[in-house]
Amino acid sequence: MMQTIHRNPNVMWREEEDALARVQEALDRGDEVEETGTSVLFSGGSMLSLNYLGTEIWKLCDGLTLDGIVAELLPQFDVEEAVLREDVQAFLDELAAKGFISYAE
Repeated sequence: MMQTIHRNPNVMWREEEDALARVQEALDRGDEVEETGTSVLFSGGSMLSLNYLGTEIWKLCDGLTLDGIVAELLPQFDVEEAVLREDVQAFLDELAAKGFISYAE
């Protein structure tokens, strides 16, 4: 059975609307936007800035499995599924290590 992924309810977060608008314009031009933060997470005195892909992953951490998150993101990004899956898993591992998400059976 695949584990579902859940945001830690004690994490506060917000999406940066101005940054998100700039990223979407840049993506439309075909520019790279990996370094641009579009949301911020706060928990226990820690802050984490997420780029566009990280923000989209974060928003999907609401009970989906890894397969479910990849399936939701694949149509949005011009990337091979295996590469996306690897990136998503690495990011989820980082979030779990910092206590921002948890897994459930």
